[in-house]
Amino acid sequence: MTPTVPAGSVVIAHDASGNSAEALAWGLEQAALERRPAAVVRLLNVTEVQSAAWIASSGAGLQVLHDLRRQAVADLDALVALARRQHPGLQVDGHVVERETRQGLVELSASAHLVVLGSHGWGPVGSLLLGSVAAAVTRRADCPVVVVRPPADARLSTEDGAGILVGVDGAPESLPVVEHAFALASLRGRPLTAVHCVRDLVAAYAGSSWVPGVQDAEDGRSALLDTLAGAAEKHPDVAFTAQVEHGLVAQVAGNRARPWDLVVVGRRHHGAWHRLLVSTTTTAVLEHARCPVVVVPEARVPAGRG
Repeated sequence: MTPTVPAGSVVIAHDASGNSAEALAWGLEQAALERRPAAVVRLLNVTEVQSAAWIASSGAGLQVLHDLRRQAVADLDALVALARRQHPGLQVDGHVVERETRQGLVELSASAHLVVLGSHGWGPVGSLLLGSVAAAVTRRADCPVVVVRPPADARLSTEDGAGILVGVDGAPESLPVVEHAFALASLRGRPLTAVHCVRDLVAAYAGSSWVPGVQDAEDGRSALLDTLAGAAEKHPDVAFTAQVEHGLVAQVAGNRARPWDLVVVGRRHHGAWHRLLVSTTTTAVLEHARCPVVVVPEARVPAGRG
């Protein structure tokens, strides 16, 4: 049974991997910035553990499961104690979630403000693999999901980055993505770059040989500025730039001399073809970006559209 965590929490998935530690640090910082409770969760796939234990030694499943539960609780208690010392005043709690990793995180996303996880991880108590868990959770979660990617250069500090990048397609449904990006830029005091890649969608139909014209770029910039207007007015403290690119958003996210501090992309609610296309684009960004990536569910398409 998935445990109940405070509504509006920042849910942070944690296991024994190095990237999981980075995800924990990022999630705690974000929870402190937003003054929201943090719920640190350790995923324990009971069925998988019992099956593996039975194969290894008949009848040993219950003892193995008991030991893993006890170890998971002990690990979380230590993490929570350290987090509370590092962030005085922040509400931090630990939860052992006895669910398959993907399903458990998706269920928690129904009441969470944000789900944070590492790009990969190993161990008997949950495995955060970019190709499976991160991809599945970003596709199905009800709230924004942050996948913390390892930095391009561990020696760089936050101040060395180029700020926050948000990919915008100009559609009304992408407004929640833009608003989330501006809110993050405001909280973190970072500049924001909004990019509209005019090739991304057309390339899926026309192939890599398609070259956008001048009108395509002008139309893209106009749509981009219109999309940014409301969020920019709401967050006048955010310094932002708008640009139209003739490539793919994954290339913009990954190919920079100065890495981004954060990349924000949307996940659209559409039919099977659009789900495949957007899923592929989001996965490409997750694989190319060398910084945390935030995947924000876009507004649902009204009936009769899409």
